[in-house]
This record gives sequence, structure tokens and C-alpha cells, in this order.
Amino acid sequence: MTLNRALIWGALALTTVLSRCGGEDIVADHVGAYGGSFSQSYGPSGQYTFEFDGNEIFHVDLKKEETVWRLPGLSEFGSYDPQGGLRNMAVANQNLDFLIKLSNSTAAINEVPEVTVFPKAPVELSQPNTLICAVDNIFPPVINISWLSNGHSVTQGVSETSFLSKRDHSFLKISYLTFLPSVDDVYDCKVEHWGLDQPLLKHWEPEIPAPMSELTETVVCALGLAVGLVGIVTGTVFIIQGLRPGGASRNQGPL
Repeated sequence: MTLNRALIWGALALTTVLSRCGGEDIVADHVGAYGGSFSQSYGPSGQYTFEFDGNEIFHVDLKKEETVWRLPGLSEFGSYDPQGGLRNMAVANQNLDFLIKLSNSTAAINEVPEVTVFPKAPVELSQPNTLICAVDNIFPPVINISWLSNGHSVTQGVSETSFLSKRDHSFLKISYLTFLPSVDDVYDCKVEHWGLDQPLLKHWEPEIPAPMSELTETVVCALGLAVGLVGIVTGTVFIIQGLRPGGASRNQGPL
């Protein structure tokens, strides 16, 4: 019994030591970043968010001083006082001022953002859908994302996430546009960022398969019918040859 207890306590001690000293070898199933925040010296901008597995649960609107839930139903499972986020942002601003003076006001390196545009669901004409513009590798987190339809600015049906932090300290931001697919309409996601020499337009238009002409349909049907007839004739010939009396004896080898 004493030996068993010693083994159990030894295993617990070893687990505790490894969990503290070998953290890089432990892979967690879920990653939460409670109170993730950032502030920037360019204008009164910043953000306070609560993320889980890289997905935003809520953020604090610094201008309206209120908690904004990513999905309305999430507020039913908890609450958050926005004053906590505002206090953390005040601390972040103080730290930022100190770091700017410490670094002799060295500007951050501007990264080139990566833009991808795709529909939420398979595109069907006249069926409501949503275009998604995902802007990755954002740093610093100062960016403008807008939509164009046939070259004209679109504001109706547009929404976007706040900045989503990543492990490499860059950010991801996603913009949404609800639309009604049409053959005549094309769309562009316009991205403006300090890492770009000029605004980037990511083009998207519905890929609707061209309808088959009557002549093509006739040719395809004729070829299919011809192949089917050839197969039937060939199969009938083989069946007749197999049923002949001499066919079986010729196929038999020497006894």
C-alpha cells in the first residue's frame, strides 16, 4: 500500500513539474484570450475583445461604452461590464505612451494584408446569399474595408467583425455583404491599408455555367444513343456466339 501511494504521489508531482516546465510540448484543445486588447497612437483607436478558439465572443465599443456580443444569443449565457474593458484600455494607452518614448517613436512595420473573397453558400441566381471578404495578416490594425457593386459603393447589407487577434500578433478582419446573385452584377472588396501602395480591389463575380444550346443537346443525345446501340449489338453478338453448339467445344482444352 505504501509503495502504491508513493507511485501515485510521484506521478502527480511529475505531471505538475512537466506542466510548468514543458509547456511548449503540451497542445491545448481550446485557447481562450480573456480581455485581449490593443491600442494605437494613430487617433483614438483601440479594441478590447474576448475570444475563444480564435472566435470573438464579444467586444467593448469604446465610443458607446457598451458590450457588443458577436451573436445576440450569447448574451443570454453571461454578462460583462464594459467599464472593465475601458479600464484595461486606459492602462494599455499608458503602456503605449511609455513604449513609444522608450523606442524613440519608432514606427511599426506595415505588413501587406492578404484578401480572399468567397460566397457563404453555392451561388444560385435570384437566391439570397452572402459574400465574405476575409482580410488576413493585418498589421498594424488600421484598415478600411468596403464593397463595390459594378464599380459603385455599397453600404446596404454590409457588416464586419472587429479585429481578431492571431498568435503571430497580426490580425484578421472579416466583412460581409448580403446580396442577390445576378448574371449582370460583379463585386469588389476594397481594402485600404498602410502596407499597400494603393487600395486593393479583390474582384468576384458569379460563375454561372452557360446553358447548353439546342444543337449541342441534340449532338450529345445522338452520341449517347449511338454508343448505347453499339453496346447492345456487341453484347448480342457475344451472346449468340456463346449459345452456338460448337462454341463450347472449341473453347474447351484437351482432356
